[in-house]
Amino acid sequence: MSTHALPRLTPEQYLELERKADRKSEYLYGEMLAMAGGSPLHSLVIANLHTAIGSRLRGKPCYLFNADLRICVNWGDLFAYPDLTVVRGPLQYRDDRKDTLINPALLVEVLSPSTKNFDRSEKLRLYRMLPSLQEVLLVDPTPVEIEHWKKLPNGNWELATIRDRTSGIHLESVDVHLPVLEVYENAELALA
Repeated sequence: MSTHALPRLTPEQYLELERKADRKSEYLYGEMLAMAGGSPLHSLVIANLHTAIGSRLRGKPCYLFNADLRICVNWGDLFAYPDLTVVRGPLQYRDDRKDTLINPALLVEVLSPSTKNFDRSEKLRLYRMLPSLQEVLLVDPTPVEIEHWKKLPNGNWELATIRDRTSGIHLESVDVHLPVLEVYENAELALA
């Protein structure tokens, strides 16, 4: 996320500008923040995640979306484009335009050097305010490290950090077993 912010906007002003824009921007507490492009490794890991999760969602009442879909968090404090969004059941939207979701069950962010601190702190804190959200994956492309945040029945959140390439993650929210090896497939080639 860029540090070049425009003047403070209401959520409605942001949406009006964003819907006309050629490039995506996120919104945080009144600031519209331009999004930067990703590296080949970042893009590869996102594609791997999309393939691995998507193939296991077939036949389930779930929808998998890429980073072109915007979500709204906490009454408009944050509008973001997660790398992957999974919704279980019917889609719920912020307004009649039906281009901003409010009910993800699972969100995935692939970390980059310029955004990882924000993704792990304020963005994650706001994501966890979504009533529908059950799990968040924060995936570091290098080294192998996945933070798996899971909402407990009492509403608290639990963190498991996975660093073993041969292990797997059970995504309870969508009943999917995700092999870590598939997340990082060919990652060494993107680093070469």
